[in-house]
Amino acid sequence: MKEGFRQSMAWLHTWTGLIVGWVLFFVFVTGTAGYVTNEITRWMKPELPLPTTQKVVDMAATLDLALNRLQQVAPNAKEWSITLPQVNPNGRETRDFGISWEEMPQHRRDFGSTGRETLDPQTGAFKEEVEARVTGGGNALYRMHYALHYMPYMVAYYLIGICTMLMFLAILSGIITHKKIFTDFFTFRPGKGQRSWLDAHNVISVMALPFFLMITYSGLLFFSSTYMPTALYAIYGTSEEKIDTFYAELLSEEDEHKPYEAMTKPAVNLAGLVEQAQKEWGIPAASIHLQHPVGEPYYVDIERMRGVEVLYNRPPVLRFDGQTGASLPPEDKVHTTLKTNSVFLNLHEGRFADWWLRWLYLAASLLGCGMIGTGLVLWTVKRREKLVKAKAVSKLDAFGIRLVEVLNVATIIGLPIGIAAYFWANRLLPVGLGERADWEMHSLFAVWAWTFFYSLLRPIKRAWLELIYVAVAAFALIPLLNFITTDRHLGVTIPYGDWQLASVDLSMFGLAALFAYMAKKLNKRWLKAAQLDKAGLQADVTEKAAA
Repeated sequence: MKEGFRQSMAWLHTWTGLIVGWVLFFVFVTGTAGYVTNEITRWMKPELPLPTTQKVVDMAATLDLALNRLQQVAPNAKEWSITLPQVNPNGRETRDFGISWEEMPQHRRDFGSTGRETLDPQTGAFKEEVEARVTGGGNALYRMHYALHYMPYMVAYYLIGICTMLMFLAILSGIITHKKIFTDFFTFRPGKGQRSWLDAHNVISVMALPFFLMITYSGLLFFSSTYMPTALYAIYGTSEEKIDTFYAELLSEEDEHKPYEAMTKPAVNLAGLVEQAQKEWGIPAASIHLQHPVGEPYYVDIERMRGVEVLYNRPPVLRFDGQTGASLPPEDKVHTTLKTNSVFLNLHEGRFADWWLRWLYLAASLLGCGMIGTGLVLWTVKRREKLVKAKAVSKLDAFGIRLVEVLNVATIIGLPIGIAAYFWANRLLPVGLGERADWEMHSLFAVWAWTFFYSLLRPIKRAWLELIYVAVAAFALIPLLNFITTDRHLGVTIPYGDWQLASVDLSMFGLAALFAYMAKKLNKRWLKAAQLDKAGLQADVTEKAAA
């Protein structure tokens, strides 16, 4: 290690970042969509009604309506459930009042048939659900950040795992390499070529460094048993039956074969139990589950809202006796391993985040895209300067840097254009098209592939600018397309006060403005460089003529 430890870490940082940089950029861009999954999905289903203000309801009367309806539609069910009309404390999800049930299982069956209905909390009347268009929504984008697309899940999991581990190494080696890491945070020198790209990379990297460490480490934990199954196989064995035993123990699964009494109305006041549970939690209850196993008490399980706190420090379900109202031992059979996993999942996905913290998550994730993008560009800038200074450039070197530059353009600009095409496809594809959600995704990848071939056929600087202009138009016109094709546009959502839905259209304008700013800066920079090159060439001609 003649160059020293820090110099070796610089080499490791450069090459681990470059080898998987394009995949990681894809992961960060699609993962960013995970923080606004609900909003994107709502935008992609314009048939859904605008949210109504939840009226204060008489909980006792509302629950009585639900029980009467359950007695009417499922008198001999194995289990009854009631979903309470609530707004999630983070303001992103409204729960409609409804009921569901599971019928008694048939002979040799573990589960019975199920049913569900949405009810009016004031009258108990059955409400027809609006049939929205078929779409992948925000979930399709989010799922790609760990499962990719067009490939088997296990292949994608291992590929993402390798890339995530290399990113973790890149982050750690980057911390070691930058001995003046805090000084770099306050240093940016525009218009200095390679130096400017390095400054931008450093500032962005340090700005959200804790987020990058958390998001990378937690991402590795979720599939730890997939990536490192040796301990599991050593203790339980490798057969499918043994693996099922492991998951049964981990999930504390109950015996589904035990007999149940047919459901009847409980003797206790459910509204009082809900109030008692909410007082203990300090957060709203989400649902009530009723069941009566033979020889056991009549169980009333009250489940709290999920995703409103980071730590798993309170039981998610409180259990009561449906005949006496007495508290029973909490139905908290969650294994410590799953509780730990829940904490990291909450941190990774920001499930607990209120609107302002969710915006911070979104900003940090976009900075991650910037960190990877500037790192990829920095490599090509440094390499090209070396090739310019070299007296002889091999065909292999020229091909290599050309390929990396094309991949950079097609990934950093082409992928966002593909995602814009995903939104366009949602509005332009026929509503009744078969496999419509798949065709939305096909549109994304088809446009993304087009940007690669376009970059391959154009001079690299022209490809950058022209595709950025395409990105500006693609995102800026999405709200206009929404206005033309639906009645859920800004002219409706802003006056109505539906900022969750309006934020999607407004964000499209924001992304268009960001790409327009990029085009302006690049165009100015390259125009200035061209003028300097022209002036230098004229000076050389004048000097030679004078000689």
